[in-house]
Amino acid sequence: MSRAQTLYIEGDSIFHKLSGVSKILLFVIWTMITVMFLDLRVFLVMGLISAIMLYFAKIPSKTIKPLLWIMVVFNIINVIFILLITPQYGSELVGSNTELINIGYTYINKETLFYVLTISLKYAVLMPVTAIFIFTTHPSEFASSLNKIGIPYKISYAINIAFRYVPDVQREYRDILDAQQARGLAFRKGEGSIGEILKNYTTIFVPLVSSSIKRIETVSNAMELRSFGKKRKRTWYSYEKLKGIDFVFIALCILAFVCAVYLKNNVLTGFYYPL
Repeated sequence: MSRAQTLYIEGDSIFHKLSGVSKILLFVIWTMITVMFLDLRVFLVMGLISAIMLYFAKIPSKTIKPLLWIMVVFNIINVIFILLITPQYGSELVGSNTELINIGYTYINKETLFYVLTISLKYAVLMPVTAIFIFTTHPSEFASSLNKIGIPYKISYAINIAFRYVPDVQREYRDILDAQQARGLAFRKGEGSIGEILKNYTTIFVPLVSSSIKRIETVSNAMELRSFGKKRKRTWYSYEKLKGIDFVFIALCILAFVCAVYLKNNVLTGFYYPL
């Protein structure tokens, strides 16, 4: 994390040199392509490409770990819900039913397991590009880029502030947690019952929310004193003009999207199931 306490990490990678507009376009198009398909082959290719991009972004592995864990936990929860609530959903997509695992009230079939694998990889390929977008884009540049593509500067600035204060909230959370642990409250497994641990966490969230509200009030008062929002337009100190590398990157993103639309409409039209 940078010294300025933002999620942005300084670097000299190709993604750090790109304009925020280029990275916004990459993130949006990558997300749209991911949503379009339900094909394991597509996600394997996208996973390889995103891994290569993440390598060239030169983001420290310790920084990516929290996002990786969030993705893993989300996928596990999602898989459990699909298998327990709709254990035969894969049959609706494929038209066949190969019973595999007996879970008492019904069977989980092979088609649903393949669907779960596909959908898990679908969500996984979003993580690398999300990490690139978050950690190589400075909040101020991100806000100015949003405004450049037509989003009102008030909304852009609100997103800018949100990005800036995430690290502050994380740091304050750790400070409150350490203070409560020093008072002898249990927060870890083995230190107390589950009910007691959950109750103790309320002693963190209440002051955390209270301090966040005070911070919001302070910032809003400061912005109001400076007549923020009085004029319809504003300039941006950190905005960077598009360079040659940006135009090449934008062209590649648009080309990838056009190819994806063609494949979706003519080649890979449905759920891929090779078994």
